[in-house]
Amino acid sequence: MDVISIGETMILFTPNSMGKMRYSNLFNSKIAGAETNTLIGLSRLGHETGWISQLGKDEFGAQILTTVRGEGVDVSQVAMDEQSSTGVFFKEIVNEDHVNIYYYRNNSAASQLTPAFIDQGYIAKSKYLYLSGITPALSTSCKETIFHAISVAKENGVKVVFDPNLRRKLWSEEEARATLLAIAGQSDIILPGILECEFLFGTKQCEQVAASFHSLGAKTVVIKLGEKGAFYSENSSSDQGYVDGFSVKNVVDPVGAGDGFAAGVISGLLDGQGIGEAVKRGCAIGAMVCTVNGDIEGLPNREELYQFFNITSGEEVNR
Repeated sequence: MDVISIGETMILFTPNSMGKMRYSNLFNSKIAGAETNTLIGLSRLGHETGWISQLGKDEFGAQILTTVRGEGVDVSQVAMDEQSSTGVFFKEIVNEDHVNIYYYRNNSAASQLTPAFIDQGYIAKSKYLYLSGITPALSTSCKETIFHAISVAKENGVKVVFDPNLRRKLWSEEEARATLLAIAGQSDIILPGILECEFLFGTKQCEQVAASFHSLGAKTVVIKLGEKGAFYSENSSSDQGYVDGFSVKNVVDPVGAGDGFAAGVISGLLDGQGIGEAVKRGCAIGAMVCTVNGDIEGLPNREELYQFFNITSGEEVNR
């Protein structure tokens, strides 16, 4: 197994028309989850991935399980709970500049995860354990589960990749900051966004942020800068640089771009690329995701990724 992740995936409902949701009577449904977005992105690129989670034994849970399995992600470690329901949330698009998100995930099946759900042998056979800061925010038991999984990974030489993925609605700023920094201190690779860097360290200065993460123990730091690209720092700042972003004509839906970015970076590292090239792949996939509505719909396979590189740079890429 190349990459394993732990986290909640929910059903996202979006009205077919803009305006207050109270006036909507038609909705589209899609699956949405940061961890499965990244796993699906990696799977489409030919990597072996696995997901650890729990879903409600209901129709929404069945929809998620069927979709994730169909994308080639191993779901043997996903439990179905008869007592708790699958989480759902709604995206209200009032207008082009005003979007509201409403979560209905309290006491969801995934929030009931405990360290007992972790099969140590399953994690031990993987190369990377990919985590986001969303899962530990769901409940005390979820936080315990994440730290237990990190311990198992460390004991077995599995590298930990961490995207802070801050969700302010899920917990207090004090708890969020303390927990995210604690996980960062046990991670090998960290993939924060620039606003998360400011939240954690009070600055947007990339070199300074990278130094702070390195002092916590991280070997590799990659800071997402949106359309501008990304900054990377490796081996305690001995190797640093900026990677330009990719320009796309129309940004349809930026949600999920960071998850696609993570898939690209990890995929590059799995393919033996240097950190700069891996970050370039991450930037490319992040840009591609933005051009399609939905979290996973714009994630490319390898042929589509190579075509994108050729169209945007005019260069052949190393396959």
